[in-house]
Amino acid sequence: MASEPSRSRSEVRRVALSSYLGTTIEYYDFLLYGTAAALVFNKVFFSNLSPVIGTIVALATLAAGYAARFLGAVVFGHFGDRFGRKNVMLVTLVVMGLTSGAIGLLPTYDQIGSFAPLMLVGLRLLQGFAVGGEYGGAVLMASEHAQSGRRGLASSAAAMGAPSGSVLATAAMLAVAAMPDEQMLSWGWRVPFIASFAMLALALYFRTRISESPVFLEASTTSARPAGAPITRMLKKSPTTFVKATLFQIGPYAGQGVFGIFIISYAPTIGYSRSTALLAVMLGTLGSIALTPVYASLSDRIGRRPVVLGGILATAILAFPLFHLVNLGNPTVLVAAVAAYLALVMPAVTGVAPVLLTELFDTELRYTGVSTTYQLAQTVGSGFSPLIATSLLAMAGGGSNTWLIAVFLIVLGVLSATAAFALPDNFTRSLASTEGSTRQRAKVVDPQGEYLA
Repeated sequence: MASEPSRSRSEVRRVALSSYLGTTIEYYDFLLYGTAAALVFNKVFFSNLSPVIGTIVALATLAAGYAARFLGAVVFGHFGDRFGRKNVMLVTLVVMGLTSGAIGLLPTYDQIGSFAPLMLVGLRLLQGFAVGGEYGGAVLMASEHAQSGRRGLASSAAAMGAPSGSVLATAAMLAVAAMPDEQMLSWGWRVPFIASFAMLALALYFRTRISESPVFLEASTTSARPAGAPITRMLKKSPTTFVKATLFQIGPYAGQGVFGIFIISYAPTIGYSRSTALLAVMLGTLGSIALTPVYASLSDRIGRRPVVLGGILATAILAFPLFHLVNLGNPTVLVAAVAAYLALVMPAVTGVAPVLLTELFDTELRYTGVSTTYQLAQTVGSGFSPLIATSLLAMAGGGSNTWLIAVFLIVLGVLSATAAFALPDNFTRSLASTEGSTRQRAKVVDPQGEYLA
């Protein structure tokens, strides 16, 4: 097994804190848009459309941001694998903070007509582009600074940032939703976006004070830089790994999109208040923050695959029961059901999938591999599932006819579970192994009995 670069505990803690804070703020910015799209944007930027069509179009702009994430993952992954993790993460942070703040300053459709939604979509695409390079870098910085036996726990700091950002975004919009409609639509929705400028300054303070990944530095001094773009080399070297690494995440992330975003626009149509749906999502996400390091630490002991498989299968199994509970019309039951799913099921995937991905790729391809597979899965899963769920609901006749959405989650869950089972579990692998290195790597056996480095 390859030796690992030395790390000081204080530096590991500092990197973990930086990864957590930076990812929290970036995902606050990115996910704030999702909540605003479900509650406000159909009335502010698409007021010329009917309420139903306006909601679908607003959610389509949400999906557009997710689509841009893959391009960002390719571009920033390229530079992160070539020149290091730290500087790339600074760039993504600045772009995200500035574009999010700018959304809060946009004029509305009633003020400038069709230019308003066009500007909104443009800023959303920049948001997606920036966040496409953020998450992979944060996970790598935390995991590549950590020792092998605690890599899952260390990387969970970055994984906790996404739900933490979601809690902040949901809390901000919960406060906005409690305002009278006139105030909410005129200026209230802008405040959470404009706050991004101050949060950007805070995140930069911490991120500029960490050191580059020791694993990347060690690889850059012991092996020659391979020719060709990282994305091209990755797809040539291990195309099946890329496909499986993407597919295993799609099912549970679709569940996250349905019960974390779609539910906010769906619940009011069957008699719930907006605040009830937002409260359910916020409580569930708070619970996921607490359980993320628990699942990640468990994966350090028993492996990544068993934990992730549990979350994937639970999403498929619970699809019908969850919608049944939601459709009962009882606010307490809705809050309990949605919160329990987001808190107990999702962290098994969101808290462990990032480190599982980290251990699949060599150092020279790791930023690209982690970022592209994660962002592509998020795009297809979380990004498009609210739009797909809205369309499936309309196909089924509207109202509480959610059975097509449940079937959709079950089908994706089966596909994701199959892919997860087919991936190797490299939780004992040293991240110091590199593509051009002559050092001996740890051997890990995949389900078909083949040895994988």
